[in-house]
Amino acid sequence: MTKTNYAGYLIDLDGTVYRGSEQMPEARDFIERLQAKNIPFMFLTNNTTKSPAAVIKNLADNHDIHATEDQVYTPSLATARYLLNLNGGQANGRTVYVIGEIGLKQALLDAGFRTNEYDPDYVVVGLDYDVTYHKFELATLAIKRGALFIGTNADTNLPNERGLVPGAGSVIALVERATQQSALYIGKPEKIIMEMALEQFGLTKDQVVMVGDNYNTDIKAGLNAEMATLLVYTGVSTPADLAKVTAQPTHIINSLAEWEV
Repeated sequence: MTKTNYAGYLIDLDGTVYRGSEQMPEARDFIERLQAKNIPFMFLTNNTTKSPAAVIKNLADNHDIHATEDQVYTPSLATARYLLNLNGGQANGRTVYVIGEIGLKQALLDAGFRTNEYDPDYVVVGLDYDVTYHKFELATLAIKRGALFIGTNADTNLPNERGLVPGAGSVIALVERATQQSALYIGKPEKIIMEMALEQFGLTKDQVVMVGDNYNTDIKAGLNAEMATLLVYTGVSTPADLAKVTAQPTHIINSLAEWEV
């Protein structure tokens, strides 16, 4: 086993802790080893479709991994916090149009933003399993009218039990093409979500390692935040992918079973 002492762990979910509905026993064992040693960890996922409560329920019911809501941080929460920060910490009557699932919509509503399809202040686009042309049309027209265009995360694909399926980045790319504008991205690999997660976590970047399966999101997020990174070959990225990049992860393993805490 490889052992390096870190005070805390930021851990991706999709492809790292599970693959869709497929369990990863070595990941469950890894989490249990962290818990046994009282080492703090936070699940830092780019999945905006679920609320933290739903994430925790899924982990418990389907993967026998037990954690608490405050151990989950998502681009939905980070997006709401980012927009609040733009307004001095309050929603102040600002409105938003959302392409996304309940996890994203609920985070924005909980932060005090109201929905508006015609002339919102912000258009936020994330993964939407029921996205339609009409939704794309509303988002495109609102951005053309001057709404700030936010993308939750740039993941082009998500690993699940069937393979690599379209991710939020693929949905956002259509709106970018339609508007000829690039989205302001919040989730991994952006520094924005990393700084907010660390603030929520209560640890500094020098104390924490970012664990994930996707070089372009998880590892680049750690690199952008100047923190240590641990890539595990259980999801998106492969050894062939890593051979093509200059900036390498701090650590690379085939399975979380190889990592000693």
